[in-house]
Amino acid sequence: MELSNDIVLRPRFSLELDVMPEKLLSAFEGVAQTQSDFVISRIDDHVFIRIPKSKQHFWSPQLHLEIYKIEEQPTILRGLFGPNPTVWTLFMFLHFIIATLFIGAGIWMYTNISLKAPFTFPLVSMIVLFIFWFLLYFSGRLGKEAGKKEMKALHTFMYETLNQIISS
Repeated sequence: MELSNDIVLRPRFSLELDVMPEKLLSAFEGVAQTQSDFVISRIDDHVFIRIPKSKQHFWSPQLHLEIYKIEEQPTILRGLFGPNPTVWTLFMFLHFIIATLFIGAGIWMYTNISLKAPFTFPLVSMIVLFIFWFLLYFSGRLGKEAGKKEMKALHTFMYETLNQIISS
């Protein structure tokens, strides 16, 4: 799998397989019992493959697989790489706060310009918030880079498991 340099912090992929979903799901459950390199959990049609706590760092990724079938079509496997949901929620919350403050500072600056009042502080606030957003964005990019080796390991593990199922 090629990880591009696009502005994608949570890469996604999709596969069509000629194996029944329940066989795939139960195979991932079975593999979870026989190996210790990854923590695998299943909830309904979703499989989560994570790095063990002892090997995790702040930006450690997880692989979320959704496996389902629609009538006579082949089984669809959709994958999503992403950080721990708690980290992702914090990351999005900080983006939201910075965006809201930036808009507020923009309104404040516009009001001061309209009233012919000094607008230096709102302008500086907007610049500082933009710098914070930029730093937040690049910290996400660095986090993705830090987890790239683990993403490849998760992806390889998934394909090895799928190959075992398909070849049997």
